[in-house]
Amino acid sequence: MARIVMKFGGTSVADLDRVRNVAKRVKAEVDKGNEVAVVVSAMAGQTNQLVTWCQQLSPLFDAREYDAVVATGEQVTAGLVAIALQELGQDARSWQGWQIAVETDGAHGKARIESIDGEELIERMKRGQVPVVTGFQGIGPDNRITTLGRGGSDTSAVALAAGLKADQCDIYTDVDGVYTTDPRIVPNARKLNKITYEEMLELASVGAKVLQTRSVELAMKEHVRVQVLSSFTDIPGTLVVDEEEVVEQEIVAGIAYSRDEAKITVRRVPDRPGIAAAVFVPLADAGINVDMIVQNVSADSTTDVTFTVGKTDFLRAKAALEAAQKEIGFAELVTDQNVAKISVVGVGMRSHAGVAGTMFKTLAERGINIQVISTSEIKVSVLVAAEYTELAVRALHTAYKLDA
Repeated sequence: MARIVMKFGGTSVADLDRVRNVAKRVKAEVDKGNEVAVVVSAMAGQTNQLVTWCQQLSPLFDAREYDAVVATGEQVTAGLVAIALQELGQDARSWQGWQIAVETDGAHGKARIESIDGEELIERMKRGQVPVVTGFQGIGPDNRITTLGRGGSDTSAVALAAGLKADQCDIYTDVDGVYTTDPRIVPNARKLNKITYEEMLELASVGAKVLQTRSVELAMKEHVRVQVLSSFTDIPGTLVVDEEEVVEQEIVAGIAYSRDEAKITVRRVPDRPGIAAAVFVPLADAGINVDMIVQNVSADSTTDVTFTVGKTDFLRAKAALEAAQKEIGFAELVTDQNVAKISVVGVGMRSHAGVAGTMFKTLAERGINIQVISTSEIKVSVLVAAEYTELAVRALHTAYKLDA
């Protein structure tokens, strides 16, 4: 007997037929003698609709009320899945984040889970009941509903698996595993049988939408064995595991892209000690994550600082910088939301030279200009014009011999 957390994404519960399919999958695991807890996302498209309504009412909405609105999608799904399980004769009960409780910090819209008390759910699972838990949400220090950011149901599932001491966390989605890149762009992309936590973390952080970044961070920290698989087929998926479990490590595991970036250039900033803090502290105070950063060579005692933020944070970032213009002393802000980040990821890069050179040469041969470069131990990312996204991904996938 195993204890399993089964998480189902929005496409897996997009309509009542798919909800029934989810219930059948869960019932099949219980019939094998396993203890099962379920985590669900909102039905496909529901969260987007709820977010749009908030944005249409106020571009700079109150994040606490935003959470109150967008958390409702998962509550609907959890109740429907519990009803579908009961219809199959399976004892089940839906649970909202505050009922467990999934305790988070107070960062509304992007809260972090601090603790989960799984004792009540464990007792119910031992008695044969299936808890169906709302993903994406918890309760903050002010006793208000918080949400974990887009894709947060993955994090909810991994955190619940850690809290329940589960043997495995299965993430069911509309793809049957992790591929070397997006198969919609590169039909010859290969599915990986296994991928390391580090590689999956980097891929998730630079645009791969299979798993949320924080879910992978948590899985790596808590050593939760994660499997990504399809809700619509019965074939094995991709296991996300420790590096020691991956026998044959590729130099490059995958190519990721993100069109969710916006570029901001702070022009003619006084070139003096402390100017970087003057630029980025207001952004940090506003809860805005900054990604790629480049500073130009000083000229005439001034410099330009360029960086990227998520498009959802773009207006807040611009407002924060404009409010601090007097303290920073910059001449103007130049912005561009028509950009894309392309990334090459692989643990094999630690021991192989020339990965970055291959990337730069390949893009140059296709006439693609690189605007910003960012690197880590197992990743190289570049910012390019958004119109070149698919061309860049296809060219790099072939250059690193990842085609099936």
